[in-house]
Amino acid sequence: MGSTGETHSGRTGGARDRDSEGRARNARPRDGLGRPLPYGADGVPRQPEGVVRAPEETVVEAQRLLDEGKPFHAHEVFEDAWKSGPDEERELWRGLAQLAVGLTHAARGNLTGGARLLRRGAGAAEAWTAGSGQALPHGIDVESVAAWARELAGDVERTGRPVDAAVRAPRLRGAAAGR
Repeated sequence: MGSTGETHSGRTGGARDRDSEGRARNARPRDGLGRPLPYGADGVPRQPEGVVRAPEETVVEAQRLLDEGKPFHAHEVFEDAWKSGPDEERELWRGLAQLAVGLTHAARGNLTGGARLLRRGAGAAEAWTAGSGQALPHGIDVESVAAWARELAGDVERTGRPVDAAVRAPRLRGAAAGR
């Protein structure tokens, strides 16, 4: 700690961002890919946590965020569905959240981690679909989304360059999952 009173969090006074139950909450503003910005900077509004949505609302909101190049925020929408939805659907939403995080990492330049998460999410969503017998859960074309994820994983490994998250966002519904 320097003589200015700054802590390792970069804020003064030693206080850390905590919720009412003492759990860590990072209130720093974030950019469109979820990267923290300096305190006081203008950031992208964060998704509220713990929102219970109908599956239709989850898919529509996540697709909107993906189309806007905000896969980190789409991940938070999928995570809400994973945590609040019925037990039998949790692995589907978890897999989709992993896909969104994989795209986030691929756009941020963490290509190895991005490719790994894209493949892991594709496998989880496909495994859930196979086990549930639902070909298009909530209208989501899991097979095409998984193919998109694997193709993107191969692309980032082959090119060694970050991707534009909005340009490479998947289509959750419809015959062509990727763009």
